[in-house]
Amino acid sequence: MRKTIPNRSIIATLALLAAFLPVAAQQHPALAPGHPRAVAPAAPVRLTDAQIDAGIRLKLAKSKIGPDKFRFKVQGGVVTIEGKTDIIQHKGAATRMAHTAGATGVNNHIEISEAAKQKASDNLEKGRRRAQIVRGEPRTATATLRQPADPSSRKLTPRAIVQKP
Repeated sequence: MRKTIPNRSIIATLALLAAFLPVAAQQHPALAPGHPRAVAPAAPVRLTDAQIDAGIRLKLAKSKIGPDKFRFKVQGGVVTIEGKTDIIQHKGAATRMAHTAGATGVNNHIEISEAAKQKASDNLEKGRRRAQIVRGEPRTATATLRQPADPSSRKLTPRAIVQKP
């Protein structure tokens, strides 16, 4: 007597796979480049200099920086920004605004005032010092700095002990 039941289940499984294979191929987002249904990626939209200029003016008008704080010019998609500021973050914000307005490149010639540089330096030093002071001590000029930990005094847990053969 023939064994037809295993053959039937194999044939049914193959039929189901063949039925759902085209559906799975249609749902796949990226097809091979040589595939007849493959779509070429869309070229990035390049804005005109006037559109980039208008976008930057709009973004500056909405920001805390203000539209008259910096001078800028757009040429061939590249924005050149000039001016002076007392706030360090304005330099980076102006660069980001130009990029998000569609600029392909940004030349940032914004000068940061000496007072702003000194303030940032003081804040950085203050932050470093605060991290080194032992907690619970008052914040004074005479507060003692934390001494570096002695590696030999570390408490070792059983997991930390490794024996080499």
